[in-house]
Amino acid sequence: MDDIRKALQEKSRRDFLRGSALGLGSIALGTLLGCNADEQQVKKVVAAANKAGAISDENQPLVNPHFVPRAKRVIYLFQSGGPSQMELFDYKPELYKLHGQDIPPSVLGTGRVSGMVSNQNRFPLARPATEFKQYGSNGAYFSDLIPYTAGIADDICVVKSMFTEQINHEPAVIFTQTGNQLSGRPSIGSWISYGLGSLNQNLPSFIVMVSKGGGDQPISNLAWSNGFLPSHHQGVQFMSGKDPVLYLSSPDGVEKMDRRRALDFIRSFNVLQKDKWQDPEIDSRLNQYEMAYRMQMAVPEITDLSNEPQHILDMYGPDVKIPGSYAYNCLMARRLAEKDVRFIQLYHLGWDHHGALHKGIRKATKQTDQASAALVKDLKQRGLLDDTLVVWGGEFGRTSFCQGTLTEEAFGRDHHPTAYSIWMAGGGTKPGLVYGATDDFAHNIVKDKVHVHDFQATLLHLMGIDHEQFVYKTQGRRYRLTDVAGEVVKGIIA
Repeated sequence: MDDIRKALQEKSRRDFLRGSALGLGSIALGTLLGCNADEQQVKKVVAAANKAGAISDENQPLVNPHFVPRAKRVIYLFQSGGPSQMELFDYKPELYKLHGQDIPPSVLGTGRVSGMVSNQNRFPLARPATEFKQYGSNGAYFSDLIPYTAGIADDICVVKSMFTEQINHEPAVIFTQTGNQLSGRPSIGSWISYGLGSLNQNLPSFIVMVSKGGGDQPISNLAWSNGFLPSHHQGVQFMSGKDPVLYLSSPDGVEKMDRRRALDFIRSFNVLQKDKWQDPEIDSRLNQYEMAYRMQMAVPEITDLSNEPQHILDMYGPDVKIPGSYAYNCLMARRLAEKDVRFIQLYHLGWDHHGALHKGIRKATKQTDQASAALVKDLKQRGLLDDTLVVWGGEFGRTSFCQGTLTEEAFGRDHHPTAYSIWMAGGGTKPGLVYGATDDFAHNIVKDKVHVHDFQATLLHLMGIDHEQFVYKTQGRRYRLTDVAGEVVKGIIA
């Protein structure tokens, strides 16, 4: 509507008719001249049409942020599978008292349940598989399973009132990462890479790491796809092992200058092709070749831990020297943040506990708790937390009632999209804050709801971007990360 109003205000009838004539005229001219038309003649007509406003290219990266950003970079610690809010952040004493009793129908309501519990005759409440204590200056409750995160209670903002519409893993992950449950849209990291560009010309602006040893629930690379944005904004995945980036190293016997001459030769052909076809993907190809060349020097330096003090390694935990572990990836995230990588995305699997929750969640928290807290402390002591936004959270939460047979040690919890918890730190968020609240069963939100699109709008806002003005037009429609919704959650911004 703003674009329509702007066009009505700025374009006179004469401008419209002149632009229409030139635009249609260029098409007609191309038809009349046929395949043997003089390219220079056609270009002159098209240039005139562009000058008259008949053709416009509105898809341009931001020259500057819309307003002063609070954060320069993002580290997103995505916990894939759906961490249980009742076992981590959302303390509910009633669940201990009502263990084994059916969840009240007034609380259960008519909300969606997944197919895994649709045939259950009963929905018995299950007590949390742990105990809680209060931490920090505000007395926030944290579970005994996350003592290290509890130790940074005054540095993080816990949001207990997240919700989504997606109840199954793949669409919920894609929705959280791209703003739409269907694949094909750009991810958050790709949007920010496209809009704000890179702060380090020797490393990609969007880097992804998937930790190993978490669980079997798969994660699709569509979660870090560039969608319809230029392909060089796709997340670059760092692998565990000798070569973090596949096919980056030169073959044996190939010298650096040989590679440089080969790239220059290939580039000359790509430039000729671009001049002829005006294909924007050729620019992406050129960018990717040049980035790969520069990364040959930058990546080995990033992954060399020999200069890390022992007390820093100890802070991240015993797995920190195992390439691909969550602790190792958290340390890599800090090192990449130091090098001003714009968006760093970590994925950790292993939070999908439909059964044996007692065992499963202890494994997941043991792998992630110490390193997550160490990352925040490490950024803080280096002066990086103020302008680095750290996000921890998954795609949805878990049900307060049991899935399957309720026993003391073997019960599980199903997917729950209507109330779950995440936390954020740094980057302009309020430290030591608990935002939002759920009912006595952690089933429904009773205060300060935060939709996935609200979270995305807030993340962009902290990076200096107005989510309503940050659009990309393709196939005749303007798209946003937040689709047609989303409001900035001002209550969590410092």
